[in-house]
Amino acid sequence: MNILAEELNRTLSDSVAYGFLSPIGRRMYFPKGIVAQSDEAKEKAKKYNATVGLATKNGAPFYLEDIYSMFREGSLKPAQIFSYAPGGGDKELRALWKEHMVAKNPSLAGKRTSLPLVTGGLTHAISMAAQLFAAPGDAIVCPDLFWDNYDLIFRDLIGAEPVLFPFYGADGGFNIEGMKKALLSVEGDHARIILNFPNNPTGYSPTKEEAKRIVDAVVSVADAGKKVLVLSDDAYFGLFFEDDTETESLFSFFADAHENIFAIKGDAATKEEMVWGFRVGFLTYASKGFTDAHIDALTKKTLGMIRCTVSNCDRPGQSLIVEAMKNGAHYDEDKAAIFSEMKKRYSIVRKAVEKHSGEGVLTPYAFNSGYFMAFDTHGRDAEELRTYLLDKYQIGVINIMGRTLRLAYCSVEPEGLEEVVDTVYKAAGELWS
Repeated sequence: MNILAEELNRTLSDSVAYGFLSPIGRRMYFPKGIVAQSDEAKEKAKKYNATVGLATKNGAPFYLEDIYSMFREGSLKPAQIFSYAPGGGDKELRALWKEHMVAKNPSLAGKRTSLPLVTGGLTHAISMAAQLFAAPGDAIVCPDLFWDNYDLIFRDLIGAEPVLFPFYGADGGFNIEGMKKALLSVEGDHARIILNFPNNPTGYSPTKEEAKRIVDAVVSVADAGKKVLVLSDDAYFGLFFEDDTETESLFSFFADAHENIFAIKGDAATKEEMVWGFRVGFLTYASKGFTDAHIDALTKKTLGMIRCTVSNCDRPGQSLIVEAMKNGAHYDEDKAAIFSEMKKRYSIVRKAVEKHSGEGVLTPYAFNSGYFMAFDTHGRDAEELRTYLLDKYQIGVINIMGRTLRLAYCSVEPEGLEEVVDTVYKAAGELWS
């Protein structure tokens, strides 16, 4: 094992994170190689800097005029577009993201967290967290309605074993007792859980009361002596449409909830800033027992993961987000308008679904947030309904695990949403009634 990895492991050995490190996580470190030496040279090599594999002239990168001319004149300097970004991301963006994260999650104020590390999108963030903190055979607790990429990441890439519990409880809300039972069922003294709110595919987020009970349930597991890693997948954060819905990330509460809880937040500019193709995500760590040294060690291990997977992340995307967050003339106004539009579409779909209340062929899952709502097909083949809608009515929806039909109202114009919902019920009736 590399001596730098051993040093980081020793630093983490008295933290809750240490016991979660996978073999990859234990071996991982940020090398004092080309990148680290280049960073040092930026500070000291005032005469000549012959470290970075970046072609420059007069201190700025070469570029193709055909590409640079596509950016509005004077908007970004060549270095903000064509240079490599730092391995952990643009430092200004990381600081801005944390500042905005605390503003959106007031419970985080004053709590010790890492500075968010920039990733190549949220999938990259979750994948790195999985590789660092889960190994083949490790149990991953997850609700049974989840984004299908979890299977690819945790089961197929890592070789971990999902421990599923029903997403909804008997009262129609989030199944807190099922979650707690699943955590307690994990063998050994370490348990891992991933929670995604607003949820994909259901479009459900916990109420304020449910969020408190979720945290209390995990704390009770930690009180019993089990160490718990809680990975919050906040892909659709901020899209909350009902007054009683919890509007803070659960990471905010888990960040200092218990010395036995290791909290990780994965989020992204993808939906929060409406830049889907930029592939700019973030990974943030926290625990009640963390010291600055613990956070620094986790940061360096993650920097090593970034270095050996994508090397560094999209520079133009990061620069554009920084400029919008700092200087955007319409930044807040545009975000508010898009939220209003999504809430409008949500309201249309809710009314359209309620119109079909009592039609037993499909049952809508409870939904209150995000981009989606979904139907329980009651054991009937959701793939059959999906292809029937596509072939007969030219309507595209998603089959989730053969028993759930997901409708993304974010991508349908408001005037078409009621027709989409009506047709889904009509098609289901034609197939199964």
